[in-house]
Amino acid sequence: MKIVVDRSSVLSGQNRKKTKLIFVLLLFWFVVITFRLIDLQVLEHKKLKQEVIEQNQDLITILPTRGTIFDRQGRILARSLPTASVFFSPVKGEPLEEQLKSVYELKAILNLSGTEINRIVNSIEKRKRFTWVKRKIPLELAEKIKSLKLSGIYLLNENKRFYPQGRLAAHVLGGVNIDDRGLAGVEYYYDSALRGQEGQQLIMKDARRKEYYIETITETEPGQDIYLTIDSNLQYLAEKELRQAIEKFGASWGTVIIMSPASGEILAMVSYPDYDPNNFPPAEEAMVNRAIQYTYEPGSTAKVVTAAAARELASIGYDTYYDCRTGSITFGGTTVRDHVRLGVLSFADVFIHSSNVGSIKMAEIIGEQNLYRMFKAFRFGEKTGIDLPGEEAGIVHPVEKWRKSSLRVAIGYELAATPLQILRAMNVYATGGYLVRPKVSLNGSILDGMLSEASLKPADVSQPVISGKTAQELVNLVFKEVIERGTGSQAKIDGYELAGKTGTAQKFDPALRTYSPTKHIASFVGFAPADQPVLSMIVVIDEPKGPQYGGQVAAPVFREIARKVLLYYHEFPLKVPEKMAIAKQNSKETGVTD
Repeated sequence: MKIVVDRSSVLSGQNRKKTKLIFVLLLFWFVVITFRLIDLQVLEHKKLKQEVIEQNQDLITILPTRGTIFDRQGRILARSLPTASVFFSPVKGEPLEEQLKSVYELKAILNLSGTEINRIVNSIEKRKRFTWVKRKIPLELAEKIKSLKLSGIYLLNENKRFYPQGRLAAHVLGGVNIDDRGLAGVEYYYDSALRGQEGQQLIMKDARRKEYYIETITETEPGQDIYLTIDSNLQYLAEKELRQAIEKFGASWGTVIIMSPASGEILAMVSYPDYDPNNFPPAEEAMVNRAIQYTYEPGSTAKVVTAAAARELASIGYDTYYDCRTGSITFGGTTVRDHVRLGVLSFADVFIHSSNVGSIKMAEIIGEQNLYRMFKAFRFGEKTGIDLPGEEAGIVHPVEKWRKSSLRVAIGYELAATPLQILRAMNVYATGGYLVRPKVSLNGSILDGMLSEASLKPADVSQPVISGKTAQELVNLVFKEVIERGTGSQAKIDGYELAGKTGTAQKFDPALRTYSPTKHIASFVGFAPADQPVLSMIVVIDEPKGPQYGGQVAAPVFREIARKVLLYYHEFPLKVPEKMAIAKQNSKETGVTD
C-alpha cells in the first residue's frame, strides 16, 4: 500500500508554528518595552527629569553694570569696566584626576594662591556643579584661557569697579566687594540706586556637560549714575596740603572738610590716613572716615557756641570785661588754665585770644541750662544727616548729668563732636544764623533708583539758630579779629578778610586717668571771605609733634587751602596787599610791566 504525504499541509503547519513563536516573541518584547516605558515615564519620572536638568543646565546670576559716580564737574570718580570671570563645571563621567588637572593648569596663569587652590579642590571633590576659579580677570588673560580649551573650564562676562583717580576722595567714595555691593561711603549709602537689577543666564550643555550655548533668561538693568558735590580739583588740593602737614608735624591723623556755606554741599572731604578704593577693603586704621566717624573733645573751636549763648541767652554786653590776670581758675574741683597770662579782657578779647579763664567766668553768668540749650540748638549730640554711612552723633549730656566741672563744655570739654559738627556750627555764622544740612550728592535722595521731587530742592535749612544781628556782630567783632590780631593770625591771607576760631584740646589718657600734657588735637575752623563766604572749612590734626596749638598747626593749612580755593573761584583780593603794592610801585619806577 503506497502512502502519499501532503507536503503542502506539512509546510503549512510549520509556518503556523513559526508565526506563533514570532508572535509570542513580539508580544513579550512589547510587554518588556511597555513596562520599561512605564518605569521611565511614571515610576522614575521625577528622578530622571531632575537628572537631565542637572546634566544639561546651569543657572547663573548676572550682575548689572553699576552706575558711574561723577564729581560736580562731570569728572569720573568711579565706573565699571568689562572683565571676565573663570569658573569650573565638571564634565559628566570625567575622572576626578582629569578635573583637577584642568584647574592646576590655570594655577600659574591666574597666579592662584595655595588657599585658592585648596578652596577650588575641596569644592570639586564635593561634586559641586559650579565653582568659581578666579573672579574679574583682564580680558586679554581671559582670551588666553579660552584658547586652551580646558575641560570643565568656562568664562563669564562680568564688570569690575574701577576708580581712575586712585586715592582721591577715597572715604567719600568708599568701595565695593567682589560682587559689586557697596561696603562704605557713597557706594554703600546709595548702593540700591547704583547697583541696578540683577539678571540670569542659562548655560545649556549636552549629555557630557560640554557647553554649547548661553541663553539670557532675565536681562540686567544698569544702575543709576550719581553726581557728587565734590570738586576733584579742590579735593586734590586739600589732600595734598593735609598730607604735607601730617608729615611735617609727625601727626597721627588729620581731616579737612570744605563746604559751600549756603547750600551745605561738601566740596572736599579728606581723611588721613587714606587708601586706594581699587584695593578694597583697606587696613582697619585707614578705613575710618574721621571727618564724620570720629568724635573728640574739640576744645576752643566749640567757643563759637559759647559766644552765641552769651549774646542770645544771657545778653552779656560787648563792653563786659573779665579779669584773667591770674592765668587760671578753679571751679568744681577742676583747674583751668590759659596758654599764657592775658590780663583784663573784653567780651571780644576773651574769644580773640581764646582765654579759657574768661570763657569759664562768662559761662558762670550764662548758666548751665542756657549753655545746654544753645549746644542743643546747634544740634550737638545729633547726626548732621549727611548722606554718608557711619556718621557719629557725638555726646552732649543733659544738665542733670553734669558734674561740677561740666561748665568746661563752654571751652569744648566734657562733650564729644565730629569735625563736621564743628564746621556746621561755624557755618551758622557764614549763613547769617542758619543751620544747614551737609550733603555729598547733587542727585539728592534716590528712592527705587529714581530721583524724588524733594531731592531737586536746595539743601534743608532750618529756622535760624541765632539772629542775623548776633551772627553779624560776632563775625565783625570777634571771628574776624581772631585772624587779624588773635590766635588765628597764621590763617591770615593778604588782601582778604576771613573769620575763624582756633582750637587746641588736650587728649584724655585712659591709662593716667587724666588729660595728657603732651598729646593734643589742633584745629582751626573758619570761612572766607568773611562778608560774602564762598567756602567754610575745618582742619583737624591729631597729636602733632613740636608745635601743638591750633593756631600754629592747623591755621597755616587753612590759609594755604583757602587762598587757592578763593583764586579758583575767582575771588580776588578786595585790597592790594602792602607787599604787592610796593612791588608794583618798584616796577613802575624801573619801567618793568606785568
